[in-house]
Amino acid sequence: MSGTAAGTPAGSGLSFRPWEDGDDLRLLEVWGGPRTPQAHEDRTMLRVSSDEPFARCIVAEEDGVPLGAAVVYASSLHPRRYWFYAEVASGERRRGIATELLRLLRLELPDGAALKARYTVAAAGENPDAEGAEGFLRAAGFSPLQRSRLLVVEPGSLPLPTFSEDGLTLDEAATGSVELSTLVAEYYNATHEWDPSQMTVGLAQTMLLAPHTGAKGAVVLREKPKSAGGRILAFAVSYDPQRPEAPTEVFLGWDPELGLQDATVSVRWLLAMLVHQFPVQLEVDDAMVPLALVMDELGPKEAATVVATSEIVATDA
Repeated sequence: MSGTAAGTPAGSGLSFRPWEDGDDLRLLEVWGGPRTPQAHEDRTMLRVSSDEPFARCIVAEEDGVPLGAAVVYASSLHPRRYWFYAEVASGERRRGIATELLRLLRLELPDGAALKARYTVAAAGENPDAEGAEGFLRAAGFSPLQRSRLLVVEPGSLPLPTFSEDGLTLDEAATGSVELSTLVAEYYNATHEWDPSQMTVGLAQTMLLAPHTGAKGAVVLREKPKSAGGRILAFAVSYDPQRPEAPTEVFLGWDPELGLQDATVSVRWLLAMLVHQFPVQLEVDDAMVPLALVMDELGPKEAATVVATSEIVATDA
């Protein structure tokens, strides 16, 4: 952080400084636990400032007590925009602290740099912070870019497909296979045109399929057996849930070269197999049109429950 930003007051008793090791524990005392799964993930964005990779993080203090923090950082996977995240203690909001944090962070960025952020709106559990987050971001020039839903699909909610020896086939797949990694990378890039990505086979293996990600297995739906040259229509990677009692988390995708109807049918068939006996949890962006259509179909039947909805916003949306 530049010297002009650190220590700049935004009001009586308020000062600002770079993030330091141990600030996560200090702020946890004033913030309390995260209210949503998204907030839990977002707090991991806060970090010590660096140039490679680029990150700037500021803490707001009053009389030596940390009240809030904010960060901007660059992602090599999504280079078009910088991520922005800010959080202020609930009793200290509406004092302009987050606005000042954002102003200081913008001084560290190139002129005209675009920012993106996200917030969780009320869903299965009420989120009292959503209205404030939305209002702050809109006032700061952020506009809607994408919607993402976290859903749980109930067991037996879809009819099973019909398999045959020389037709539709369900196979286990090695999470480290080049075939699966290539398709995962192509799918990721195809469904992130709204925030262009540079996913490669190597990054797909590192970020989505390696053991350290929690990936514990994968299955693929083929149009015919692999031995007969069957292409993968859809894939699903399962992950250990964050809580032992929670449904298995699944990353589900399809061959982006499929048309909308074929992709939707393939997603429905594979999901039917996944939820034949047990529920699964999925994160679904509106850009994932075939999967979003299946979720919209299941919602009115109470076969898919929205756990949380996140709005992704950007300054250049």
